Amino acid sequence: MSDKEKLIAIVGPTATGKSDVAIELAKRIEGEIVSADSMQIYTGMNIGTAKVTAAEMQGVPHYCIDIVEPAEPYSVAEYQRLAREVIGDISRRGKIPILVGGTGLYVRSVIDKLEFPSGNVSSEVRKQLEERARVEGPDALYKELIEKDPAAVEIVHPNNVRRIIRALEVIELTGKPFSSYHGEWKNRESIYNLEMFGLTMDRDSLRERINRRVDTMIETGLLDEVKSLVEHGYERFLTSQQAIGYKELIGYLNGEITLEEAVETIKARTRQYAKRQLTWFRADPRVQWIDLTGKTPGEIVDEIMDKLKHDGFLAGGPKNATRKG
Repeated sequence: MSDKEKLIAIVGPTATGKSDVAIELAKRIEGEIVSADSMQIYTGMNIGTAKVTAAEMQGVPHYCIDIVEPAEPYSVAEYQRLAREVIGDISRRGKIPILVGGTGLYVRSVIDKLEFPSGNVSSEVRKQLEERARVEGPDALYKELIEKDPAAVEIVHPNNVRRIIRALEVIELTGKPFSSYHGEWKNRESIYNLEMFGLTMDRDSLRERINRRVDTMIETGLLDEVKSLVEHGYERFLTSQQAIGYKELIGYLNGEITLEEAVETIKARTRQYAKRQLTWFRADPRVQWIDLTGKTPGEIVDEIMDKLKHDGFLAGGPKNATRKG
């Protein structure tokens, strides 16, 4: 049996019900949940990020949500440090930490031995890059990044404007390639005694769930949430970060598109995001995929429990099973 701290990770594309499954699992194994979502770290961004409510948590402790206000700088290095501290605390109290989320970089920052640049923040450099992103567009900055640091193509997605800006900022301030801080990026040996499960379903079903989720967000007040954030001065942040749901509704509020057009664009962008998430997680051979089709969260957890016991991760299974990671 591994002497590493135990960690369960539940990953997959948006709208697959990761939170519901994680909460049900946590209730059964005395687990506590650590979020790995790069947008749920922001306060006030609740409906559009599908953040779990206090009632939905069902008494299960959740961590790494509502960490900072929108527009406040927060790096992957800071998230990595906090998440690992929380996981250590959960383990010391005899509970099992469950890492849940769809932000692939956040997941890997926690589970693998990766280094990220911390500190070295220059508000002036960042402001200049943000202005360039607004005027020239993210594609121009991404092209510049890849010219300066070709290896960054492995770790920075062209749609992640915030990360493109951060990468260029690091290069400007340190003189080193952003990719050089990521250690053995292709080494997938986890620092934890890891069991990682991916939730998936057929494309048509996922498309339907995404469309339904967006409709529900609109019905439950996403537009009012966006108005409130704009009133608090966060419009520039929401548009520059390409925050799905927020950027489109700001376009509607500014009279650039109709509400119907905004909603359809949100659905389309969410589907594109889900596709990118699947591509990311499918590249990781450690993920044990579970097809959600026709299954309740309870039935999915039954399947996870069987796998955990079989691998000797939980009591009641083989003791000599090969450990993951």
